[in-house]
Amino acid sequence: MLYRLIVLLGISLSLPSFTSAEAQPLKPLDIFDMQWVSDPQISPDAQHIAYVRNRFDVMTDSRIGQIWTIKSDGQTHEPLTESTEKVSSPRWSPDGSRLAYVSNEAGKTSQIHVRWMQSGRDAAITRLQHSPGSLAWSPDGEYLAFTQFVAHKRDPIAKLPTKPKGAKWNEEPKVFEDLIYRRDGRGYFQGGYSQIFIVAASGGKPIQLTSEPFSHSGTLSWSSDGRSIYYSANYDDWQQDLFESEIYRVDVTDRVTVRITNRDGLDTAPALSPDGKRLAYLGNDDIGGYQTNKIYLTDADDHAPKQLVDIDRTVTSMKWSADSRRLYFTYLDQGQAKLARTNLSGKYETVASGLGGGAIGRPYVTGNFSIARNGTVAHDVNLARQPANLAVTRGGDTRVLTNLNRDWLTGIEINAPEEIWYESSHDGQRIQGWIVKPPGFDANKKYPLALEIHGGPHSAYGDVFSAEVQLYAAAGYVVLYTNPRGSTSYGEDFARMIYQDYPGHDYDDLISGVDAVIDQGYIDRDQLFVTGGSGGGILTAWILTKTDRFAAAVAQKPVINWYTMSYVSDIGAAFWRNWFAVPPWEDPLAYLEKSPLQHVNKISTPTMLLTGEQDWRTPMSESEQFYLALQINNVPTALVRIPNSSHSIAARPSGLIAKAAYVIGWFDRYKRAE
Repeated sequence: MLYRLIVLLGISLSLPSFTSAEAQPLKPLDIFDMQWVSDPQISPDAQHIAYVRNRFDVMTDSRIGQIWTIKSDGQTHEPLTESTEKVSSPRWSPDGSRLAYVSNEAGKTSQIHVRWMQSGRDAAITRLQHSPGSLAWSPDGEYLAFTQFVAHKRDPIAKLPTKPKGAKWNEEPKVFEDLIYRRDGRGYFQGGYSQIFIVAASGGKPIQLTSEPFSHSGTLSWSSDGRSIYYSANYDDWQQDLFESEIYRVDVTDRVTVRITNRDGLDTAPALSPDGKRLAYLGNDDIGGYQTNKIYLTDADDHAPKQLVDIDRTVTSMKWSADSRRLYFTYLDQGQAKLARTNLSGKYETVASGLGGGAIGRPYVTGNFSIARNGTVAHDVNLARQPANLAVTRGGDTRVLTNLNRDWLTGIEINAPEEIWYESSHDGQRIQGWIVKPPGFDANKKYPLALEIHGGPHSAYGDVFSAEVQLYAAAGYVVLYTNPRGSTSYGEDFARMIYQDYPGHDYDDLISGVDAVIDQGYIDRDQLFVTGGSGGGILTAWILTKTDRFAAAVAQKPVINWYTMSYVSDIGAAFWRNWFAVPPWEDPLAYLEKSPLQHVNKISTPTMLLTGEQDWRTPMSESEQFYLALQINNVPTALVRIPNSSHSIAARPSGLIAKAAYVIGWFDRYKRAE
């Protein structure tokens, strides 16, 4: 194994003297004392790292991000921005003399700021009406490219009369003419698209480069001469086909757009080599169902792409080395985010493992990094018992620079996840999972078991910190979470096992995991509980149609009726391409057969439905159907509606707390008295 962990700065430092009796189980309000790292950015000379230091604010019920800097040797750790700001996206200029970032002060529209590092002077260089994204410096450091929403209005269908002065009329009607007219977390479309802009790094009027009625987002990559910008977009049929995009290039001077790729599938994240000779991007073929993202490489002047790395794992991000001879990339493997590098022949080696830890709510695997001119990499790192910290990797040696929650951990007892592998009862397929035990765990006692199921379903859990899982454990539950078939990080074939068969034998994978933990001897088999969100919500409900083994269940933001979901979800147009052979109107019975609602007569387990009231991904109407059906069937049922919440219930800390509290409260109601 090439990579190894050589130093954990701060981990072994002397700590205040707490006895084990003083350490307490995690409590809901403790999450406001957590801190975590995101978006680590190393300076070009590898001397400094800027990152966003995050926390939850108890008074504003929001995440607060503050930029901190630290030398890559772990010294001189200090804040760069005020704690009252909400900041994101730190980006070093090519010469390292300046740092650009996005800041939202006192609830105003976010603006692009530039900090001159030597003098410490800071200025907002924009006065934008909408928040910017996708910051990217030009090679000469003179300009910043970014994306911003631009309104695009159609001619009105009807012209309404002007109301008399002082009259109190209802609001004007809201009119939509697109297939995709609302997005989860963003609400109803305002009528417009994200466009690409550039602005002088010293400030000035932003110049709009694109104007097509399509959204432009994601990675922006400048050409080495600074004359053009590469980006990804779907100019063909972005509403009907969500699994399609191409790479384009726009000229900064004349704004002429050139299409680079042309195939059926997603081509994203363009990255031009520093010498300007080669273009790399991520892509996959739209063959229906899940496909891994692969790295493609082509000459910049002659588009003849080839797959660069033969790896049966999804590549999540990539960056060029300064000499244009290597690409560094992250990929997910067996519940871990890993960092690798490859030469231009496709020979790769893994240089760091255990990236991530920034998901906070549930134990999803992520990984973020940046690279300096000499090949030093800054990245987030998972320490299992706390959220993401900061690390640097040189060659194959990884050094952890921060331990943000050291003092927090001295007073709270948190158990790290324990890995478990077991075989599915369906076909013997090996399944990976993790067990988190309660504080003060005693193997001679019997504990209730909570099965927690991830969403997606094409995603992955891992051995990373999870506030929700830890709160379940603190309440006295042994928690099991697994990656059943359909999960990522085990190869394309494993993820595609649920293609047009979801839910299906993922049920067997989950129940086999429950049995594997029961076999360890410390679980009360009469006190089994199950919960999960989104894709985990439908699997929770599906489990109840198959067995009455569970004492209680909480289906969070679930799919309940595939037929209605196809018409009410913000991505309903994409469902049949993954899960069914034909659209819903052609074979409604196929949709109903895979819907928990169709089998509600088989359910006797006390069930809670928990969903955000502004959830447009798995709308409240899904939970309401199941709630009413279960009530009619005399099954003990509760419906919990989280106000002002989208599909991402835990986006606000109060949502995370409420979600965990109601899950625990429902389980406790049906937990056998000790």
